[in-house]
Amino acid sequence: MYHCLNSKALNEKKAEIRIQFRDVPGGMFDGNGSKAPLARDELVVRIQPDEAIYLKVNTKRPGEMSYSIEESELDLTYNERYRGVKLPDAYERLILDVFMGSRINFVRSDELQEAWRIVDPILTEIDQKKLPVVSYKFGAPGLPQAFDAAVKHGYVFTGTYVRKDERSASVINSQKEKEKEKEKMQS
Repeated sequence: MYHCLNSKALNEKKAEIRIQFRDVPGGMFDGNGSKAPLARDELVVRIQPDEAIYLKVNTKRPGEMSYSIEESELDLTYNERYRGVKLPDAYERLILDVFMGSRINFVRSDELQEAWRIVDPILTEIDQKKLPVVSYKFGAPGLPQAFDAAVKHGYVFTGTYVRKDERSASVINSQKEKEKEKEKMQS
């Protein structure tokens, strides 16, 4: 199942495609010592900002005798992989293509006609059925209806995963919390 959410004026400027893999039948791991289900593995293709392709996976914590599972990622973030290389943004690339005479990013007339052949019936049906426009506030995190539709089609929002570039701060904070708890226990 894949989830592609796109809108304008959301709380963050982001374009990404998420392909979420189904649960493995007959799970043999207990998900971090609890009976909670494991998060699903997911392939993420981030187009902007910070182009990246990463695969979120559940892995056994190395060095432990138990089967403690944690979420991790196999990561290709372009800014990390190609350090020192200027990666132009989308408009810079488009303008460069124009200067170089490349038409690869431009629609041919037959392609445009085919797109309208597909889209016109959809627009006609929307007009005929008088489907309501769902509005949202500028800066909203997204449409609840879109999230509900994704859930209806099997997408699972776990909210447990923290990508590695966001993880470093949380790791430092959790280490500080553990040290405070240890000090409390000793006193």
